[in-house]
Amino acid sequence: MTVIYYLAITLFIMLCLVLCFVILIQESKSTGLGSSFGGEASDSMFGASTADVLKRFTAWLAAIFLITCVMLSLSTSAAARAKAAPMAVPILESPEHSGRG
Repeated sequence: MTVIYYLAITLFIMLCLVLCFVILIQESKSTGLGSSFGGEASDSMFGASTADVLKRFTAWLAAIFLITCVMLSLSTSAAARAKAAPMAVPILESPEHSGRG
């Protein structure tokens, strides 16, 4: 279970980095990081319809980010509850309190 958890955390961090990069390379209303790669403010970095593709890609990455964030949160809280749950210990009556005496 811990291998899957650390793999999910690693993928989540990689998703965060890709999402940050995709957001930063998008063309903004002013000059942004996308124009610093050599293009002018009116030119796209990867072609004419790049803005629409990047917007859709960003939306999909954001949706995946939110889903993985919720899934990691639920799995972490479930693991914490499992560790904190007390073990069920049967209560045995002592012979002096059993009513037979």
